[in-house]
Amino acid sequence: QVQLVESGGGLVQAGGSLRLSCAASGRTGSTYTMGWFRQAPGKERDFVAAIGRNGNIYYGDSVKGRFTISRDNDKDTMYLQMDRLRPEDTAVYYCAAGITTYQYYAYRGSYDYWGQGTQVTVSS
Repeated sequence: QVQLVESGGGLVQAGGSLRLSCAASGRTGSTYTMGWFRQAPGKERDFVAAIGRNGNIYYGDSVKGRFTISRDNDKDTMYLQMDRLRPEDTAVYYCAAGITTYQYYAYRGSYDYWGQGTQVTVSS
């Protein structure tokens, strides 16, 4: 079992920045691929970014060049630095962990463990 807890969400103006964190506990952290997904009201949960245990990184098209994913295996923590935020980035952001390979990083079904989510709201 892995427990995931997100933090760092909040309200920010368009063009601003936020940094999300995801702390893992239990059977951790460095064993798993870690990912971020987001879900806006009335929409499906979409892939944002993922980072493998070996450091492979994959981004969703809508966040490339604006978001940066990283992880600190010693602290069992993953981060998402979000810059140049847009109103359309408003969503609940979830972190996830799973055993998977690069070609499946973007699939929700690749992840076995999920956090409770943290709200990010970007005002125009």
